[in-house]
Formats: sequence, C-alpha cells, structure tokens
Amino acid sequence: MVIRAIVADDQAVVRTAFVNLLGTQDDIEVVGEAEDGVQAVRVAAKQRPDLALLDIRMPHKNGIEAAREITRASGGTTKALMLTTFGLDEYVYDALAAGASGFLLKDATFPELLHAVRVVAEGNALLAPELTKRLIAAFVKQRAAPVPVRTVEELTGREVEVLVQIAQGLSNAEIAERLTITDHTVKTHINRLFTKMGLRDRAQAVILAYELGLVVPRDSRPDSLPHARPTNHP
Repeated sequence: MVIRAIVADDQAVVRTAFVNLLGTQDDIEVVGEAEDGVQAVRVAAKQRPDLALLDIRMPHKNGIEAAREITRASGGTTKALMLTTFGLDEYVYDALAAGASGFLLKDATFPELLHAVRVVAEGNALLAPELTKRLIAAFVKQRAAPVPVRTVEELTGREVEVLVQIAQGLSNAEIAERLTITDHTVKTHINRLFTKMGLRDRAQAVILAYELGLVVPRDSRPDSLPHARPTNHP
C-alpha cells in the first residue's frame, strides 16, 4: 500500500524539504503541495490523499481550520498530521480537537517524520512519544475548559479504565496485559467507548480523558508525565 500525501507549508524551503524527504520512500507518494490553508483544502479535495501534512501557522486559512475542513470533507479518510515549530505551540490542543491525529515538530529527524506519517496514515494517533502526552496535558490544564457535554456516567467502569489507559499512551496490547483481558475485548471496549462519546480517534480520546478529569498532569514541569486520577466509577 502506498500512502498518498499532500504537504502544506507557507515556507517554500521547508515545504520542499518535506516533499523531497517523503519522496525517497517507496511506500509514500506526495500527490500535492500547498502554500496556505486555502490551497491545502483545495488540493485535498482534488487529490483525496491518505494524509495531509499541515503547518499549523499558515496565511489565509491556518492549519487548524484546514485540518477541520479536510477531515470533515473526507469523512475521516484523510488524516491530518500537524507541523509546528515550537514544542509548546499554543495551537496544538486546538489542532487535535479539530480532528488532527497528531503533530510533529519541524526539527524532527527523518526517521521521526517517516514514523509519524506511517502511524497517522494507518489511522492511529501519534500519542506514543512522551512529548505528545506532556503537551496535551499542559494545554488541557492551562485551557479554560468548558463544561463537557459528555459525562463519565455514560461509560461502564471497564470503559473508563480503557479510556484512562489510552490517555496514558498505551497500545491495545499493553491495555490488554494491564487489565488482564484479550486484545479482542480491548477493541470491543474501545469501539463502544468511541461510539458512545462520539470520538474519531485516540487523540480525541486523550483530550476527553483530560477534560473529564480522569487523567491529570502530575505538575507543570516539562518532564512531568500524566497520571490517572482515582475514581469510584462503578
């Protein structure tokens, strides 16, 4: 399977560098480029790529708005991977909430870029790196969170446990081992959880876990990792 991707960045040098790097891989084909968010939406609609690599800060239409339109128009078949210059970019949280499946620093190494593209194109969220978990935790903590429409009471006790494990970055296999259940059972709980809460992917599940208060940052230090908040949910 060849991953069809588009690259959108207003900096020509950066955009060309990413296009050339991705073009060296047999399983990745760059089918379009864009220098702003408006062009990105247009190119995505025409090419229907598997993945859109989008700079968060672009003129005319920023990457967040572009990601929201692209993922919505494609029915979720086009995955959005955001590019950001700063590790604590103030828009990372909003990008994930808009439907992006993860983000990548512009100074990422070539292997990190390829890994991110392949992970997101496969329909997974780029949540394994500790940096991602710290960033989401920091933004949710700093953000003036609205009262969530969804409540934890809608979930079973096991679904709550699975949601917490997802928020801590565990894979299905790791969740199965920790909860002493099968991989198939984990998938069943995840499917039910996503359906009940209207979630698109694991990135949105992580955001929900923080907004519901199921997972909280240990503290504000950059090297601090999130931990589960005790719950008496049945």
